[in-house]
Amino acid sequence: MAATRRPIALAAAVATAAALGVSALVLPATAATTATTADGAAAAPKLELKDGTLEWGLKESFRKYLAAPFSGGKITVQDGATQASGNGVFTFVDGKGTYDKATYATDTAFKGGVHFYAHDGELDITLSDVKLATAGTGGAITVDVTTPKGTSDDVKFAALDLSGVKPGQGADGAMVFEDIPATLTKAGAEAFQGQYKEGEVLDPATLSVKAVVPPSPDPSTEPSPEPSTEPSTGPSTEPSGGPTSSTAPSPDPSGSSSTDPSAEPGEILDGTLDWGVRKSFRAYVTGPIAQGRIETTAGATASAGGYRFPDATGRFDAEKQTLTAKFDGKVRFLGHEEDGEYTLDLSLANLEVRVDGAKGTLVADVTSKDRKTKEVSVRTGLALADLKLPKGELAAKKGVLKLSGVPATLTADGAGAFAGMYKKGEPLDALTVAVALDKDAELPGAESGSGTSGTAGGGTAAT
Repeated sequence: MAATRRPIALAAAVATAAALGVSALVLPATAATTATTADGAAAAPKLELKDGTLEWGLKESFRKYLAAPFSGGKITVQDGATQASGNGVFTFVDGKGTYDKATYATDTAFKGGVHFYAHDGELDITLSDVKLATAGTGGAITVDVTTPKGTSDDVKFAALDLSGVKPGQGADGAMVFEDIPATLTKAGAEAFQGQYKEGEVLDPATLSVKAVVPPSPDPSTEPSPEPSTEPSTGPSTEPSGGPTSSTAPSPDPSGSSSTDPSAEPGEILDGTLDWGVRKSFRAYVTGPIAQGRIETTAGATASAGGYRFPDATGRFDAEKQTLTAKFDGKVRFLGHEEDGEYTLDLSLANLEVRVDGAKGTLVADVTSKDRKTKEVSVRTGLALADLKLPKGELAAKKGVLKLSGVPATLTADGAGAFAGMYKKGEPLDALTVAVALDKDAELPGAESGSGTSGTAGGGTAAT
């Protein structure tokens, strides 16, 4: 039976388009190019594909980074490619290719390219000769990569996952595959000079293709499509944006029931805040463009997932469900050194978590330098991030209140602190708070997680 089960992917969907009501891709035998096997027997034909389009933005945060004033960046489309308004996604056009009925594989090549430029030529990359190929439930986008050093042909830039993608019908009978999840390959990471790591989530890709159908002198002679043996793919699922945006936290299991009497209300005697600010920002600062470093002082320390801010003070009121916890420590980001000074200079200190019921805010003292005027501004008590608090009552057990993996999004004032590199509402790293409400309480150890440490060097991803 295994031989009758085709992969649930783009290629298989092309073969079974009739079952989905997309008749344009069910071709008569005369529309295919028939090959022969080694023993002279007819092999399964290849069907021709035409009028293909590929809508793909590469990576939204990268486009936004190039649009930020400090980068001096610009994006230029060429050779027929277009970009949607508002710094949107790119569309590569006039796709032509084939579908192999024997292997269910597809290959489609598109016209158009896109040029990325920033920092007076420190970043200068052109992607062209874009191709998309599928095999089984996987696939890849390949491109030619041109830099001032030369051109690398057919670089496998992005890996595709079609296992959860279902086809739909577009205009004029086109077969459309929306939001195919894409991740950066090792070669793609190298093409972008290590600004991103292998496996980094890229923008999803949307593919539209049509089959070449020659005119038929007698429609009654058209063969009926063969019945589909495709298993159901089930409902499609959108790619996850990462743990900080796809799942809401829940109160720590240890704090879901019993409440320590000393914490109603209670003074915070100690505590820690584990937060990485934003993983891609950390790596950008220490990466090949900014070539900077990150300093931790005043008690803050670097950890695997970012930074730990210690020595919490404040109060927790279990009855009113309010928390105010202020932490020691400072983290400073330095990058883009010019004449012995860093034009990127951002410090966060005196971080404070404020909770009132279901609402939360992360506040900090922010010191930042304007990269154009070089003027330094200091803002105390700046509302840096909005916090999404866990559902249910906040409670402590054994004298400890802990909130794990709390999603954080940038406020409008926070966006200003980052000199417009990010916009209001963009996700920051999730944070974890643990505070002691009893002198005998034992705080948990440092939070572990992926990402670069807060020391100089090591970062490889861009914003």
